[in-house]
Amino acid sequence: MSQYFATVARGLESITAQELERLGAKEVRPDFTGVHFSGDRTLLYQVNLWARTVFRVLVTLREFPCSNAARLYTEVQKINWQQYIQPHNTLAVNATGGNRQLNHTHFTALQVKNAIIDQQRHQFGQRSSVDTENPDLLINVHIYQDRCILSLDSSGASLHRRGYRPAMGLAPLKETLAAALLDMAEWEPNLPFLDPLCGSGTLPLEASLKALNIAPGLFRPEFAFEKWHDFDEQLWTRLLDEAEESQIPQLKAPIIGSDKDPDILDQARINARQCRISDQVKFTQTDLKDIEAPADSGVIICNPPYGERLGDAAELGDFYKLLGDVFKQRFKGWTAFVLTGNKELAKRVGLKAARRIPVYNGSIPCTLLKYEMY
Repeated sequence: MSQYFATVARGLESITAQELERLGAKEVRPDFTGVHFSGDRTLLYQVNLWARTVFRVLVTLREFPCSNAARLYTEVQKINWQQYIQPHNTLAVNATGGNRQLNHTHFTALQVKNAIIDQQRHQFGQRSSVDTENPDLLINVHIYQDRCILSLDSSGASLHRRGYRPAMGLAPLKETLAAALLDMAEWEPNLPFLDPLCGSGTLPLEASLKALNIAPGLFRPEFAFEKWHDFDEQLWTRLLDEAEESQIPQLKAPIIGSDKDPDILDQARINARQCRISDQVKFTQTDLKDIEAPADSGVIICNPPYGERLGDAAELGDFYKLLGDVFKQRFKGWTAFVLTGNKELAKRVGLKAARRIPVYNGSIPCTLLKYEMY
């Protein structure tokens, strides 16, 4: 059993912990912006392939006391790096956190890199080159107080970059947050889903992928672990084949994205084609004031603008009021969720929230408001 750490967006730790347990993870323990868990190599590959709310999966190599640069260098050199990287392989080091002595992430990363290549020079007389774009081995070093956790990054590019979204709107939700919102809303694939402000389509697309049991990792060209010396190609091929075979051919209930902007809807449709689900999810050009319920009951999730720029909030007040009016008048029997980072605007919806769930959209503290329409 290896020890792993899944990095996540702030506030999504408990959602991700539940997801990891469903995927078969053991010893699951949420932490700040991440979740510790343990499992075998199969689980490592499965989490990268299937996790919808995770950014990266780190494989813990060592944890040790580390109060300064000299101690960091010494401890890194205690690892036999030959089992992970050869001089002809490239490497990169990503550093996070810090303490009083190690307070600059670039310097911390440099110490780790120097310790590894000095070991290589001593053993082989040659060293690995640094490749920050596409290294053969990506190393993560995290300093917290006087401790260091050294890990290998098994994912490479962040897992929120599914690979299906070449076209994006002005303020797109991260795919990982969209997937988490679906979980928070307790949406199930047998319920109709509507995003009346869908933009480039992230929420309807993530709902469709979940409903059709399509692994989000299937769209990525590569994961970092595929370059590792111990990469099990036979196992990985089997897991990919199983993921393809487990897909559901047809949605159980309609999934609809709507927006008034035809250009941004074109982006949503491009993204749907990239997912190979353009014949399943439906996108319609409809102004909010004209939207109608597509079924007697279902779930709405939307992410209206928050009005971060000066003056925007005043103009958006009427829009939020319209949102509440449309919900109340045309969506009886539905449950609506509104993600907002502006408390004053949220009041303009004019409906009593049945629940308020704190969540971050990037660095913006937001609230997911639940409204039940009777």
